[in-house]
Amino acid sequence: MKYIETSIPDVWIIEPVVLNDARGYFMETYKQADFEQHIGPVNFVQDNESCSSKGILRGLHYQLAPYSQAKLVRVIEGVVIDIAVDLRKGSPTFGRSVSVELSADNKRQLFIPQGFAHGFYVKSEKAIFTYKVDNPYMPAYERGIRYDDATVQVDWQIDTDTIVQTSEKDGRLPLLQDAEINFKY
Repeated sequence: MKYIETSIPDVWIIEPVVLNDARGYFMETYKQADFEQHIGPVNFVQDNESCSSKGILRGLHYQLAPYSQAKLVRVIEGVVIDIAVDLRKGSPTFGRSVSVELSADNKRQLFIPQGFAHGFYVKSEKAIFTYKVDNPYMPAYERGIRYDDATVQVDWQIDTDTIVQTSEKDGRLPLLQDAEINFKY
């Protein structure tokens, strides 16, 4: 696997080696020793999967410490724009975001450490999105920030002819300046 640094330290793009032949393809999607050599130890405890249709925007979500979640995300079917926003107080990149296209074709993965908000926007007709997390889902610690917060300047790459759909809950999320955050750099 190839590990590619992004504009925010600790957020990594991971490109697998894909072996193609007449039968299809084979690739390793996670290899603990390789992952730890490049990123460090992360104890993933849960795998999640979602299916969404075109124009769906999920996020920007995070869980407060001590249940903050590191995530290793990828797309099995379709295309998404995946976003990580640095929420670590004192970080030189606080409030900045990384935007990466993840697709079934490019087979890229994105590693998002604890202390980041995460979200994605579906560009294809359908997307199946899967991810590993290092802490279980804890509803009492779940928080988020608005996807359209101008201070964060997220590049969602939203098509002008697409109607963006969020959940009712995501539509009520606060701006970054009003969000409850307890991460330190």
